[in-house]
Amino acid sequence: MDLLIDTMEVWLAQRDDGYTSGNMFVYYSLAQVKNQDFKGPDFFVTLGVPKGERLSWVCWEEGKTPDVVIELLSPSTRTYDKGEKREIYQNQLHVPEYYWFDPFNTEDLAGFQLQGGTYQPLSINERGQLISQSLQLGLVRWQGTYKGVTTTWLRWAHLDGALVPTAEEQAQQQAEQAQQQAEQAQQQAEQ
Repeated sequence: MDLLIDTMEVWLAQRDDGYTSGNMFVYYSLAQVKNQDFKGPDFFVTLGVPKGERLSWVCWEEGKTPDVVIELLSPSTRTYDKGEKREIYQNQLHVPEYYWFDPFNTEDLAGFQLQGGTYQPLSINERGQLISQSLQLGLVRWQGTYKGVTTTWLRWAHLDGALVPTAEEQAQQQAEQAQQQAEQAQQQAEQ
């Protein structure tokens, strides 16, 4: 979840709008809020909304539901995430895109796009991506190390296959570029 949020924050920093979070309550029914009518997606992103911190996502106050929701499956949530929760995202929240990923069985990756009120499955493209039409980014399985853990992660990538960097990776890339520019300038001065 943190890797998805970290990279999405870097991507959103290039925009004037948008919000991403995870494990945050999304309230979707004003009439039934007393009945605890909410969900807590592992990851979500919403475009076209002001940036800024929130304690929860209240759909009727924000004026929209999330554009993309991702659930990370576990043995205790698998059936619910693939069944009832998916139906709530489809029928009550009308989330345009819904994905799930099992971090312990990394072959279990699926994506769906809302078409005519029903989720239609997405196909993985030749780059191994599930393409988000809302974001124009791909979700990929990435083998690597994040926060000291080496495993297969779910990660955002650009359509050309380049990974969306975390803030740490972006800072490292900028430092390396500055170093290269300094070396080039020194070589030119010596010539």
